[in-house]
Amino acid sequence: MTSTSPGRTLKQIRIHGRGGQGAVTSAELLAIAAFKDNKYSQSFPFFGVARRGAPVLAFTRIDNHFIRLRQQVKDPDYVMVLDATLIDVVNVTEGIKKGGMLIINSSKTPEELGLKGDFTVKTEDITKIALEIIGKPFVNTPMLGAFSKATGEVTIESIEAAIKENMPEKIAGTNILAAREVYNNLE
Repeated sequence: MTSTSPGRTLKQIRIHGRGGQGAVTSAELLAIAAFKDNKYSQSFPFFGVARRGAPVLAFTRIDNHFIRLRQQVKDPDYVMVLDATLIDVVNVTEGIKKGGMLIINSSKTPEELGLKGDFTVKTEDITKIALEIIGKPFVNTPMLGAFSKATGEVTIESIEAAIKENMPEKIAGTNILAAREVYNNLE
């Protein structure tokens, strides 16, 4: 059964990041949040010779039915880009579904980024918010606040619960605050 079958709500998400930025953690926390919202979900990484700073991919699927697919996401509904410098290195728009959405960590406006296609682009300076609240440029969990607000696929409360339950207590609080701040700021 595919996402076009009657009653299916399969949403596929691709996350672009650099090694060490937490793209895999983002995918996992997003899947946990979806599960908390009573949906089926899966997450998995993809990287070759992974090294800090090298481009990496992570994937999440969310559906209201059991998910049988077990392959990379080639035609995402949503793409999250943790580092806008990847736009010049990787085709972040590749395969995105008609009417899909890119959510990019950037201080630039969507128009300034110049990405063209039949998709929506949302930007937020997540690095700035992470530095202000977390004290370090950890953008993976705050990006989930942007995803929640922009897509409505998962609730911010489930994102916060996933962070709280799966991160060390000493850092969970600031990550939750940053995710909520990005959620509140995104237009």
